[in-house]
Amino acid sequence: MANNVVQSLERNGLASFDQKLAMAKRCSHEGVVAGAKAAVFATVATAIPTLASVRMLPWAKAHLNHTAQALIISTVAGAAYFIVADKTVLASARRNSFKQGGYTDN
Repeated sequence: MANNVVQSLERNGLASFDQKLAMAKRCSHEGVVAGAKAAVFATVATAIPTLASVRMLPWAKAHLNHTAQALIISTVAGAAYFIVADKTVLASARRNSFKQGGYTDN
C-alpha cells in the first residue's frame, strides 16, 4: 500500500526533495554556462566597435578614456550574462515543470 502511495505521489508531480534539488542545480548550471557564453560573445561584439571608434572618431578619442571603454564593454558583458542566464534558468524550469506534470514540450 505504501508503495502505491509513493508511486501515485511521484506520478502527480510531487518528486522527492533530492530530485527537486538536483533539478534546480542542473537548471542553474545550464544558466551559468549559457550566460558565460553570451558574456564572451557580447564582450567581443562590443569591444571591436568601441576600440575602433576610439581610434577613428575624433569625439570618441577625446571623450572616451580607457576607463570609459572598459566600463562600456563590461556593462554589456554583464547585462548579457544576467539576461541570458535568467532566461535559460526560467526556460529550463518551465520545461522540467511540464515534464513533471505529464505534458510534453513540443
